[in-house]
Amino acid sequence: MYNKAKEIKKIHLETGKPIWEIAIEKDIENTGATREEILKTMHLTLDVMKDSAYKGLDKAIISMSKITGGNAVKLNNYKDDAVCGPTIARAMAMALSVSEVNASMGRIVAAPTAGASGILPAALFIMQEKYGYDDDKLVEAMIVAGVIGEIIAQNASISGAEGGCQAECGSAAAMAAAAICYLRGYEIDTLFAASAYSIKNILGLVCDPVLGLVEYPCNLRNASGVVNAMISADIAMSGFPCLIPLDETIDSMRQVGNSMPEALRETALGGIAATPTAENLEKEMEDKYKHDEKEATK
Repeated sequence: MYNKAKEIKKIHLETGKPIWEIAIEKDIENTGATREEILKTMHLTLDVMKDSAYKGLDKAIISMSKITGGNAVKLNNYKDDAVCGPTIARAMAMALSVSEVNASMGRIVAAPTAGASGILPAALFIMQEKYGYDDDKLVEAMIVAGVIGEIIAQNASISGAEGGCQAECGSAAAMAAAAICYLRGYEIDTLFAASAYSIKNILGLVCDPVLGLVEYPCNLRNASGVVNAMISADIAMSGFPCLIPLDETIDSMRQVGNSMPEALRETALGGIAATPTAENLEKEMEDKYKHDEKEATK
């Protein structure tokens, strides 16, 4: 494991190896797996990501609760008219697709969590569509993203119950931003800057799932999360100076998460989860459950 971004940078400068190579070597050391086995697993993981990112673009996928679903296909169909342009709109649609697959009990990759699972896949596959990177290159970028996620997990949190949605969608955006910069061929400082910007842009975001389900506003935050990653990458790649480095940004993320009240950390007791509409939905769901249970016992 790596504890800090500066430790990764030190190894990179001493060895000249890219982040993903450093990570593979550490994984070999920790697990005893071969390089070929690790890369095979990563390609299988990428395949699952790809399936979930595209599954909802052409057909409506409805959640188990029926309160969300079908929005990925709507946004994908709308992309050519989008104010933000077709690339961003399609990336948002991909992120929504993964969220909808997750909410329908489909197969996704927690990256780093199920609630934020659409951000990294959307970033990877929109880059593949736009620039033509092959799956081998996407796997390298995915490993880079994993290193960022590991650093955040070691020093802050990737759990909404512990650190709010900044810990889930913020971490995922930071991972995706680094992956984007890696794919575009930028150096390690730019990757870390992009990750730092992604966290700064979302610092303090609460976790307030309606009905306590990983659906809403999780799906919206996956869509906005991939946009956060894309704009953060562009800001970093433009040469924008990173005033507060990644390690310190992650430390601030931990401090903010620790300061959040319990009601705003995945308990569904605050935020939009506590709105009148959300409370009415909860009552409707409870009444339906009681009715179905009664019918089942007849």
